[in-house]
Amino acid sequence: RYYAHHDGEAATVAEALDSHYQPRFGGDCIAADQLGQVLAVAERLDTLAGIFAVGMKPGGNKDPFALRRAALGLARTLIEGGLELDLRGSFIEALELLPDSALAAGLKPGKDGKRPSLNAGERRAILLDELCEFVFERLRGYYAEQGFAHAPFESVLAVQPTSLVDFDRRLRAVVEFGRCPQAASLAAANKRVANILRKQAEEADAPPIGRTVDPAHFEADAERELAVALADARRDSATALAAGDYAAVLARLAQLQVPVDAFFDSVLVNDDDPDVRANRLALLNQLKTQFGTVADIALL
Repeated sequence: RYYAHHDGEAATVAEALDSHYQPRFGGDCIAADQLGQVLAVAERLDTLAGIFAVGMKPGGNKDPFALRRAALGLARTLIEGGLELDLRGSFIEALELLPDSALAAGLKPGKDGKRPSLNAGERRAILLDELCEFVFERLRGYYAEQGFAHAPFESVLAVQPTSLVDFDRRLRAVVEFGRCPQAASLAAANKRVANILRKQAEEADAPPIGRTVDPAHFEADAERELAVALADARRDSATALAAGDYAAVLARLAQLQVPVDAFFDSVLVNDDDPDVRANRLALLNQLKTQFGTVADIALL
């Protein structure tokens, strides 16, 4: 920064040369200037991708290149700076910029002394998953220190938001949703729905579970009422969902508690009639999908 000022560089450039190192330690602020934030993100993406690629990611308590701090700094800068960036897409680009020779250098020999026979594309795909998991591991601690419980974090992680700013909005909305009286009942119902759909999918020779519901196959008032209530909720929350107002989306979905409970109280999903059964499974599939637009509520 001092040299940049001395050489007549723009003040924003000189400031970013210093501020992009923030946060330097726990409790330190992120860069206050936007150029510094962008540079901080780029530097950390490149550092993490490069060192992971050459096979020197942290192990146990050892972290000689301070990659855990770099990952947390990356996440904090994105979230606290409000930078809407596709984390996975950014790591893809960072890995693409690395030469194939660097990727090969990171392949460690197995017990037989031979290196795995992975091409560059396969190696980048493995590294991409490792890098994203590494960042989200840091985020667990980041949110735990702020008092966020484990379950809401996992429920949002399950739907894999592309942006950490979006992840933060979803997490805060789920925590707020968890305080409403309908939350426990709807979480239990979502878990029940997930179990029913999973068991159906695991059955031998079972047809794929559809998403289209045919009112002609309704036999009980409870399933008709749930279908109407679900369609209304989907329509009412569409604008809020598009705007990222997840608290409003979940508040609207909370109103489904009564028809959902009525459905499970009076409707047998596995009806003997295959068309009726398939239609009810499709209805539950729609319900699961709608709740999954924000987070996996079943994990609450």
